Amino acid sequence: MTTAGREAMARCEIGIDRIKCIIPHQANMRILKAVGDRLGATEEQLFSNLERYGNTSAASVAIALDEAVQQGDVQRGDLILLLVFGAGLTWGAAVIEW
Repeated sequence: MTTAGREAMARCEIGIDRIKCIIPHQANMRILKAVGDRLGATEEQLFSNLERYGNTSAASVAIALDEAVQQGDVQRGDLILLLVFGAGLTWGAAVIEW
């Protein structure tokens, strides 16, 4: 996920400092922290809802994005880095402007 995230930001010609919120697949806290560390993200940038819902599989990023918006962690115009991981060692990333 880290490589995909870096590639997505590079294609948008932005650095991690421009990203307001990183929403990775909510697999487990160890992975989330490792991804954040490898990207050079701050703790405030990394969104997690694992403690409330656990690993919700394919829905984890969508659920986390909705929660981040509802909590006010994401505002109009913010850049968000979405990081996904799936079965068969598939992964992807996207930078979106909310």
